[in-house]
Amino acid sequence: MKGRNILSLSWGIVGVGAVIGILAPVLQKLGNPGNMGICVACFERDIAGAIGLHRAEVVQYLRPEIMGFVLGSLLAALIFREFRPRGGSAPIIRFVLGVFAMIGALIFLGCPWRALLRLSGGDLNAITGLTGLAFGIFIGTMFLRSGYTLGRSEKSRPATGLVLPLIMLGLLILAIIFPVLEGQPKNGIIFSSIKGPGSMHAPLFISLAVGLGIGFLAQRSRFCTMGAIRDLILFRQVHLFSGILALLIAALIANLVLGQFHPGFMGQPVAHTQHVWNFLGMALAGLAFALAGGCPGRQLFLAGEGDGDAAVFVVGMIVGAGLAHNFGLASSPQGIGPHGMAALVTGFAACLFIGFTMREKLT
Repeated sequence: MKGRNILSLSWGIVGVGAVIGILAPVLQKLGNPGNMGICVACFERDIAGAIGLHRAEVVQYLRPEIMGFVLGSLLAALIFREFRPRGGSAPIIRFVLGVFAMIGALIFLGCPWRALLRLSGGDLNAITGLTGLAFGIFIGTMFLRSGYTLGRSEKSRPATGLVLPLIMLGLLILAIIFPVLEGQPKNGIIFSSIKGPGSMHAPLFISLAVGLGIGFLAQRSRFCTMGAIRDLILFRQVHLFSGILALLIAALIANLVLGQFHPGFMGQPVAHTQHVWNFLGMALAGLAFALAGGCPGRQLFLAGEGDGDAAVFVVGMIVGAGLAHNFGLASSPQGIGPHGMAALVTGFAACLFIGFTMREKLT
């Protein structure tokens, strides 16, 4: 199927951002956690808990939205002949970046999408997180300007591009076969929270439908929060940035209509008020996203269209969620975890090492 991709035009990216901004508060109204209608990092963390990679009992659930993102992107890529299996661009580095991206996000308690959604719901702590995100991406752009690259991906066999979509399909089947049972922390082989954010979720098939729709639209539009800030800094381009502004404005309006706007710093759902760690957590995540070439949502959409390197980053984030909760790195509403500060130092050191050593000479 050939022809102009209208969703990649300016009004298209604005429309996709607005759709995400409306659907996320609706999912919250239908049962997802407060100011967490959609959060890629938090939802991947819940998946990690559901399959036993960590045992934090309050954050365990197979989130259908994540499966939908990948499968919806795969569907769009197949329909529009953009499924291009590829890989081999520094996979181990992408894995490490995924691990530290997740650790940084869980210190803040959210991905870039959730930072915007938290702000649209009135959580003013998100301001320091968004500022940190921009700062981390800015550092990443400095490496890009100095010749940073992870090399080129090579064309690969279809199986390379289908691995993560098939894993997500398998997880979806498990979610259907082993549904959450009220008051039961485990059904078959799947763990599920009976209290806390993991116990809060919209109906499975509604969540899946929203995920499929967003995955389809985002693949066509190339929606990416990291790319939006990177392009604004590097090229003064506002094309992608208009999409995240549309998301923020649409989510704000939706939250006002649904009665979910509660401004302030204190008492916000699944958030803490330690501004330094909010800033530094998202700065680490932003730097890792920039060095990997995309925000966590974009990595899922790329994986859906056959990018094996993006799939490695996604797996790194899921493993990073397990590490964060097993070793006391993640924050809670009470503040940063007991070993979160050490994780931040280690993460920045690792990302800076990658940034400095993966540069080519500019001629």
